[in-house]
Amino acid sequence: MKEEKRKVYYLFSPFLRIFHWIMVLSIVTLFITGLLITKPVTVMGIEPTYTSMSMDWVRNIHFIAAFTFCAAFILRIYGYIRYPGDRLFPRVWKGHFYRDTIDVALHYMLLKPGHDPYLRNPLARTSYVGLYVMVLIEILTGFAMYYMTEPNNIGGMLFGWVNVVLGGEMVTHWVHHIVAWLIIVFAIGHVYMVLRADLMEAEGEASSMFSGVKFLEHVPLDAPEINEEGPKPKKKD
Repeated sequence: MKEEKRKVYYLFSPFLRIFHWIMVLSIVTLFITGLLITKPVTVMGIEPTYTSMSMDWVRNIHFIAAFTFCAAFILRIYGYIRYPGDRLFPRVWKGHFYRDTIDVALHYMLLKPGHDPYLRNPLARTSYVGLYVMVLIEILTGFAMYYMTEPNNIGGMLFGWVNVVLGGEMVTHWVHHIVAWLIIVFAIGHVYMVLRADLMEAEGEASSMFSGVKFLEHVPLDAPEINEEGPKPKKKD
C-alpha cells in the first residue's frame, strides 16, 4: 500500500469562510426571489399581488438578502485588508500567468490529462475578479432601482446616476437581470471545478472552505506567492 506524504497549507481565514457562506446563501435567495419578482407566480387564478405568495413578502425578502449580502461583502473587503492569506491576486503582470491559465483551462475542458499543482490556480484567481465585477454591477443597479422613487435622499444621490448613465430604469433592470444569470452560470462552473478538483486531485478543494486548509503531495508553483500573501505551510503529522 502506497503511503502519500502531503503538506497541509492553511489558506483561508475563518473570516473569509464565514462570509463566503453568508454570501452564497444571499445569492441563492436573491436569485430565487428575483425570478419571482420578474415573473410572479399566480395561485388558483388569482392576480399575483393577492396570492398567498404575496409579492410584498417576496420583495422584502429580496431586499433583506441584498442588504445582508452587501454587509457581508463589505466585511469581506475588511477581511481582505486584515488577513493577508485571503489576498489571492491574479498575477497578470507576470508572463507565465497567461500560459498557466491556458494550461489549467485546457485541463478543465478535458483536453489535457493534468496541470501543474497550485494552491489557487490562475484560472480560479481570474474568475474571482470577474465575479467581483459582476457583484459590483448588481449592487449599483440594484440600489439604483431601489432608490429611484426617492431621488433626494442619500441613497438616491449615491445611486441615481446609474439610471442616467444606462439610459433609464428599464435598461438598469435589464442589466441587473442579465448579470444575475451570469453570476449563476459562474456558480455552476465554480461548483463543477471545485468538485472535479476534489475528485481527481483529492486536495481538499471543497473542504477547504470549511477547514481553511488544502492538502498537496507536490509543492505548488504558487507556494512562494501564498507565503508572501499569508501564513506559511505546516507539515502534516
